[in-house]
Amino acid sequence: YRAFDGPSNQFSLNMVELILDKTPDASNSRLGYRVALGFGQGMKVVNSVEPGEPNFAQYLKEAYFSYLAPVGKNGLQVDFGKFVTPHGAEVIETKDNWNYSRGILFTYAIPFYHFGLRTKYAFNSKYSLSGFVVNGWNNVVDNNSGKTYGVGFGWTPHKKFALAQSYMAGPETAGINQNWRQLSDTVVTISPTDKLSFIVNYDYGRGDRMVGLADPAFWTGWAGYVRYTFDERNAFAMRYEWYNDADGFTTGAAQQIKGFTGTYERRVAHHLLTRLEFRRDYSNQPTFTKGDSPAGAQNTVAAGLVYIFDSREAQ
Repeated sequence: YRAFDGPSNQFSLNMVELILDKTPDASNSRLGYRVALGFGQGMKVVNSVEPGEPNFAQYLKEAYFSYLAPVGKNGLQVDFGKFVTPHGAEVIETKDNWNYSRGILFTYAIPFYHFGLRTKYAFNSKYSLSGFVVNGWNNVVDNNSGKTYGVGFGWTPHKKFALAQSYMAGPETAGINQNWRQLSDTVVTISPTDKLSFIVNYDYGRGDRMVGLADPAFWTGWAGYVRYTFDERNAFAMRYEWYNDADGFTTGAAQQIKGFTGTYERRVAHHLLTRLEFRRDYSNQPTFTKGDSPAGAQNTVAAGLVYIFDSREAQ
């Protein structure tokens, strides 16, 4: 029940990623692009459910071009191609999350990526509005002839508070356009001080009629995060999650899963990040395994290394 942590009791390579990008700018060039290539367990999982040719875009996390249209005061950015989902409090890259492992909501409540068109307009530093039309969930090659539509709203009244709300809906069942899947995602970030920060993430999904069920399947969950930075090198983060897969649509079993994660972070050098993590997941059903026997919970310990390099620092 973990996105990228399939290999256990061994050393493993989560992901090596190379990003090439250029942000569109009204004063310089209105054209831009972003290409992100990845290799490792993380990329294998992200593209594992692609309905197209199995090896198609296997190492491609993102690939899109951008155009900053001269609309309004700040311009309307238009992107076309493959891009990561706007939903959720966590992202694919470890360095941009507070914990080393990805949570239950990241793994089951939301998609990884989309392929299609998206737009974003920032009214000012406090308000932004976005919209997108895509093939669907986790598919460059569509599995039906319908499209999925989405909108997003961002509000940052000041540096200590931020709200991101997004919604998407569209047909996701292979070969069927009538059954629409819907997802609402809410992320609230609060930073009372420079050292202490909180995040709350809530997801609700509904759609995709399952065999034997009269009503559409639904899933819902929330996650709470807290991070305290002791100094420029040391920090500690905790995450608690509750996820209800009432119909077993996303996890394969009708269950409620809870998880607690504690992560200690130390930056050894400017580019080298280390994390030590303890995590306990437990369910109201015996869906885990202990040896060859079913179990209702699992405890894990992980140690991770992250090396970050940006060529722009050398310029």
